[in-house]
Amino acid sequence: MAQIRKNLPRDLTCWVLTNGMAGFEAQGIGIAHALGLEPALKRVNPPAPWKWMAPHGPAGPADGVAPPWPDLLIASGRQSIPYARMIRRQLQGRTFVAVLQDPRVSPRAFDFVWAPLHDRIEGGNVLKTLTSPHRLTKEKLAEEAALIEPQIANLPHPRIAALIGGTNAAYTLTEETAARIAAQLAGLCDHYGAGLMVTPSRRTGEKAVALLREHLDGRPATIWDGTGHNPYFGYLGAADAVVVTCDSVNMVGEACFTGKPVYVIELEAANTRKAAKFRRFLDALYAGGAARPFAGRLESWEYEPLNATEEIAAAIASRLEGHLAR
Repeated sequence: MAQIRKNLPRDLTCWVLTNGMAGFEAQGIGIAHALGLEPALKRVNPPAPWKWMAPHGPAGPADGVAPPWPDLLIASGRQSIPYARMIRRQLQGRTFVAVLQDPRVSPRAFDFVWAPLHDRIEGGNVLKTLTSPHRLTKEKLAEEAALIEPQIANLPHPRIAALIGGTNAAYTLTEETAARIAAQLAGLCDHYGAGLMVTPSRRTGEKAVALLREHLDGRPATIWDGTGHNPYFGYLGAADAVVVTCDSVNMVGEACFTGKPVYVIELEAANTRKAAKFRRFLDALYAGGAARPFAGRLESWEYEPLNATEEIAAAIASRLEGHLAR
């Protein structure tokens, strides 16, 4: 981290500007922390008609988006774009504006844009990486693994973290698929003596979670019930391998940060156009050797952990140094 921001002022101020969605905030906070900054979180939820016009329309009213302006603005998500454009335009470049994700407007409206490789956007100030930024560090994984160790002490090795998502705009998790996943996970216990650490998401659905509990009943498995401390990071840190559904680029990318074997459960596409981006992402991961499709078997392989967070932070730091020197 010190190496990334070695030439940046110590008193640099930073905002992370989003619509409040956890995924967007986590990406911005992860970048800020990699730069050694503690950002102020700014959340915008403009009323109609401004929210309908984003990202192309003007910025609507938003509490807290006012002077004093930061030295660095990290904006993420469609609703944040009008405010990022407004700040850069009004301040005539005094605030360095970095945008995460495809802004759906010209990248030239900003100082820096990061986008995932599968979004296929181009520009001289655009950095593309295979995986997304996040808040994970090796230290964080170790701390969280130690925190949950008393809860999983009875689980045998190999310990498998099973990250189960669900239906979204691109994929659907049917009961039939949920039953197949549950049976395959049970098979890991039966055939490999594995211990399972399962964390469903809000999108998994009650019926799918019930099927997981039914199939894993009596086997060495723990399924998070959604209460208390979220064990997600702890499961990643404690796992010998990770099984993850394909519906979240962030979730798959975070699994590949661990450097452990990652098996991807491919769900049924609900929208072929939206799923096409996921397809490009997954195929690139498979080709690079970080992940493999899950077929109910355990294998062993090695790869260089994927860490887009540091790469993006280093690119921002380099451009920001030049910006401040002008």
